[in-house]
Amino acid sequence: MSRNKAITLLAVGHACVDIYQGAVAALIPFFVAERAYSYAAVSGIVLAASLLSSVAQPVFGLLTDRRAMPWILPLSTVLGGLGIALSGLTGSYGLTLVFVAASGVGVAAYHPESARVARLVSGGSHSAMGWFSVGGNLGFAAAPLMVTGVVATGGLRLSPLLVLPALAGSTLCLPVLRALERTGEHGASGKAVEVGTDDKASFVRLSLSVVLRSIEFIGLSTFVSLYAQQRMGGGTAAGTVALFVLYLGGALGSVVGGSLAGRWDRVTVARWSYVLTIPAIAGTVFVPGPAFYVFVALASLALYVPFSLHVTLGQDYLPTRVGTASGITLGLTVSIGGMVTPLIGTIADATSLRTALTPLIVLPALSWLLFRGLPEPTPPRRVLTAREATGAAA
Repeated sequence: MSRNKAITLLAVGHACVDIYQGAVAALIPFFVAERAYSYAAVSGIVLAASLLSSVAQPVFGLLTDRRAMPWILPLSTVLGGLGIALSGLTGSYGLTLVFVAASGVGVAAYHPESARVARLVSGGSHSAMGWFSVGGNLGFAAAPLMVTGVVATGGLRLSPLLVLPALAGSTLCLPVLRALERTGEHGASGKAVEVGTDDKASFVRLSLSVVLRSIEFIGLSTFVSLYAQQRMGGGTAAGTVALFVLYLGGALGSVVGGSLAGRWDRVTVARWSYVLTIPAIAGTVFVPGPAFYVFVALASLALYVPFSLHVTLGQDYLPTRVGTASGITLGLTVSIGGMVTPLIGTIADATSLRTALTPLIVLPALSWLLFRGLPEPTPPRRVLTAREATGAAA
């Protein structure tokens, strides 16, 4: 299978998984409307999706480093969709948390192994990994449209229909896994080994920066829909548009980030993207009128320019633990953002959404400080598998 075809299938599969991360935020206005949940209550739902995912993500990363688990991609995709599909069927807040948490575990299980497979089929290409990340961003962008299209027509009782993308995604990854199995590179014993020295100090700084970025993005995605309804007075439609713009800007940002990394180094691109994030979030919080949507798009674009670069930087800082690096940069740090949303929700209940979102303006500056002085890592040397070495000798 060609590299482009394999990355395309993986990117679409990535979209079918991350649509369920975006679906949590997209369901919030409907939980508020049908079940009268408070800001703190809906923040708890986001926390449920994030908490188990945060714990499970590094565990799956460690398991991936010890032994390749390509079979987990279709299974985790189905689990991610099934949890969201069931969350709308029960009026119990506790069961809603359980189903959303199960979806979060599915998403957590998917990302470390999918990043390992994507790196394998892409040969470590920054642009290819950028397109793989774009798939996830497009899934985020499609989530509010999918949820609104299904739930707005018949209420939360139609949520079982939301499992359909998971069924499609679990099927699309199978041809890539079969192709890797035929070449003998899908398992730990057959994959190429990358040799290098782990730079743990730089990886820790990178991870802290990505955690801050996660808080910014998850905080915005959780409340931007409700905030748009307040600012624009357009009901759920205004909120859906804001969430769609936020997620679509992320897809564009990943493409731009991969392109810019080909001209400048990844650390420089990421550092400047955080500088641009500061006024973009400030505009989102304070600028009135239709310009609100413009700043939402700019904030999303700036936050996602470094997204795929974080993944490849983490893999190059920890070349002997690619699964762990992928689980942290692609998954764990994304999940941690959801753990802070209850605090934002509590502040919003006590004051206002504007007051609760204002601290997000400061966080990109802290990410910029963490990126100052970070080295641009040298890609690790690739050691041929026995099969490749035999072919080269022949």
